[in-house]
Amino acid sequence: MMNIERLAFDAETRPTIAKRIAESLRDAIVSLDLKPGDTISESDIAARFGVSRQPVREAFIQLAEQGLLRIRPQRSTEVIRISIRDVLNARFVREALEVAVVRKAATECAEMPADMFDELFKAQTDASDANDYRAFHAKDDAFHRLIAKLSGNEFVWKLIDAQKVQMDRVRYLSLKLGMPATIREHRDIGEAILSGNPDLAEAHMRKHLRKIDTQIHQIRDLNREYFQEE
Repeated sequence: MMNIERLAFDAETRPTIAKRIAESLRDAIVSLDLKPGDTISESDIAARFGVSRQPVREAFIQLAEQGLLRIRPQRSTEVIRISIRDVLNARFVREALEVAVVRKAATECAEMPADMFDELFKAQTDASDANDYRAFHAKDDAFHRLIAKLSGNEFVWKLIDAQKVQMDRVRYLSLKLGMPATIREHRDIGEAILSGNPDLAEAHMRKHLRKIDTQIHQIRDLNREYFQEE
């Protein structure tokens, strides 16, 4: 199911262990190693991580609060199917945060080196050429996180990351529709930031994030078993 590292466990590190388990399971859900509708159990996950069931239970609760798992007492826990409504609500909140961030970055970063984003764009291109969805998704996030850092508001990325969790599975599925277009959109955003044009940076960011509004119905039609009936 997943590549899981066995973790040392003691009472003092339990919150950290639970967080790491939650992060690993979230990655598995986003990358569809754990698919919508799949079931998992505390005992199975505890055995895979080499820990007791308590930190696994805490990790399940975290993911349930994020809307990724449905905990069913006395039954296996289920990976929740994707809700179009929840995805679009998450996009709305993410857009509000990222537009503010990208405008600030464009205002403050006009004097940054012209190759500021080149390393990330190369990594994205390499992942695209290799059809490595997992690597591309990680570098996509790295691009948006860097913008938050350049704006001087890196803490906002934590808020964005929490909001976008409902979008991430759809974003991952969208990579099959083509990664080069996403790279071009990133380049447009990066160029607007480095040229010191906040209005253009905002316009490119809105276009980039709103693409999911139209793609999501195509993605659902191709993957109906992953989506809720709404």
